[in-house]
Amino acid sequence: MPPCKKKLIQSGKINKLRERSVSTGNTGLKPLDNKNTRGYFKKIELIISTKYFLHMDYHSILRFIHIVSFAAWFGSVLSSLFLLKTMEPILSGKKGNNVMEYAALLQKYIKLETKVADVGVIGVIISGILLAAVYHGWTVWIFVKSGLLVLQIILTLGYIIRAIQPLNYPCSPSEYSRWYRLFAISLSMFALVLLTSFFLL
Repeated sequence: MPPCKKKLIQSGKINKLRERSVSTGNTGLKPLDNKNTRGYFKKIELIISTKYFLHMDYHSILRFIHIVSFAAWFGSVLSSLFLLKTMEPILSGKKGNNVMEYAALLQKYIKLETKVADVGVIGVIISGILLAAVYHGWTVWIFVKSGLLVLQIILTLGYIIRAIQPLNYPCSPSEYSRWYRLFAISLSMFALVLLTSFFLL
């Protein structure tokens, strides 16, 4: 036995080295540093997330955007209907003296509702074009649905300019009923678009 090893055994250092190698799992390789280990796992997570992103179902994402945008548009119209129905007794002069305050409130609400509806319409148009161009193709019913959406926008905007904007509050109940005619036009077109989307496509 070499004299250096003999001295190590006598001093008990070699036993301590063996215990340390067993407890740390040392097999001749240096244990990984915590910082290096974290960096290694971060690289793995980045690779996995990149692969997941590349294999995402873009068709489902576009459909989700299309449906949410349409729902936002439809919901903004329904909320306006409920608000105007609530304000009818005051804005039509049946009761209450604070007509100007309610008219100002209605004007502010209509501005906000228009912004929401615009975002919904733009989302429906862009996602619909991408779905048709990439996945579904330009079929006859796609053109029918697109035509109905364009017709709805033209009819509602035309009626707003011709019948809604000239209103001054308080107005008569017959004049106030112009709002309900607007909602009848809009909701009828929504029904036609939904009928085309779910039963004919």
